[in-house]
Amino acid sequence: RPEDVGVKATSLVMGKHSGRHAFREKLKELGYDLGDNALADAFRRFKELADKKKHVFDEDIEALVDEELATAGDAIKVVALTVIAGTSGPQKATITLDTEGRHETREATGDGPVDACFRAIERALGISSLLYSYSVRSTTAGRQALGEATVRLKDENRLYTGRGVSTDIIEASAKAYLQALSLRHQEEENDKNKTIDKGI
Repeated sequence: RPEDVGVKATSLVMGKHSGRHAFREKLKELGYDLGDNALADAFRRFKELADKKKHVFDEDIEALVDEELATAGDAIKVVALTVIAGTSGPQKATITLDTEGRHETREATGDGPVDACFRAIERALGISSLLYSYSVRSTTAGRQALGEATVRLKDENRLYTGRGVSTDIIEASAKAYLQALSLRHQEEENDKNKTIDKGI
C-alpha cells in the first residue's frame, strides 16, 4: 500500500453531489478544522471545482483549502479576468482587481497569456515588474487536474512568494502573483506602522 512506504494514497471520495456535512467530515479526515465562514467559503470553492472536474481528489481539496486559508486576508483579489491568446497574436489580458474595496480594470498585451496577465496586473496597481521566478505544476493527474502556480517577487533584498490554484492555469498564475503582491503590501504597511510607533 502507498501508506506503507510513506506515500499518501490518492482517493476519489467527493463529487458534485456531495453535501456540506460530507465535506466537513472529509476536511476533518484531512486534518482541517474550519470555522463556519471559512467552511462556507471552502465549500463554495469545492462545488465550483466539482462542476468543472468529474473526480475530486483529496489533494484537490487540500490545495483549495490551503489557498483559502493563505489568501483570506489578502488586500488584493481578482474580480474578473479575460484572456485572448492564440498563434496569430497578440495575447491580451483584461483584469479587474479589488484593492481594499476599490476596483481597477486594466488591459495589456504580452509575450504569451501569462505575461499579458501579469502586465495587466502591474498596470492596475501602478507598479513595475517585480517577477523573480515563476513555475507551474499539477496537483493531481489527468486533463482536469488543478494547476498550482508559484510566483516569487523580489523587491530590493526581500522575496515574496505567492501560490494560486485553479483548473485554469492563467487564473492560478494571476492569483499567485496577487498573493505575493499582497504579502509585499502587508509588509510595507507593517514597516510604516513600526516607523509611526517609533515616532520617526
